[in-house]
Amino acid sequence: MDNNKAEFFPFHGINEYMLPDYRLHVIQMVFLKLDQLPGERRSAINGLVKKHVQVPGFRNSTQAPAGIKGRSAISTFERRPEFTAQILQGWSELNPALRQKVYEFLKAREWELLPPEADRTKLPGFLVEWPKGQDYDVLGAAFNEMYPGLEYAENDLRLMIVWLAGRLPYDMYEEEEVEESE
Repeated sequence: MDNNKAEFFPFHGINEYMLPDYRLHVIQMVFLKLDQLPGERRSAINGLVKKHVQVPGFRNSTQAPAGIKGRSAISTFERRPEFTAQILQGWSELNPALRQKVYEFLKAREWELLPPEADRTKLPGFLVEWPKGQDYDVLGAAFNEMYPGLEYAENDLRLMIVWLAGRLPYDMYEEEEVEESE
């Protein structure tokens, strides 16, 4: 960065970049595998669910089945940065192999990163600057070249890149949108 001030986008800003079906998939996956997360993460997520997620027919939303709870949690994911951060951190912890590969990949491309196991929920949000010329297509092709034969969902790769980098491709997409509207 050119100056000492970093600009952050709140964690729930990621909703602008996530397809609705994929957002639901991520939330439900975390709820389905909640018992596989470390106690601190599980407690943080359950506390936020209890406080902010309303599931019809349940006094305690944490007791609802994962599928129903996931659908009910979408609006919380869209509005509450602390909830979004906990879900995404939990999701990354549930995908340790992809997390490690993406970390190694981004390090090889000389991105500045926290260690893969760092708790990114402690950050104020996502940085808005994205390295020029490194859009999702470029990164996906380079990742496939570095790890040929590795199977993953494209949306999972993109989300892991965003989460580990702590960056949203805000500047990059803003420029493209301006060009398209002219």
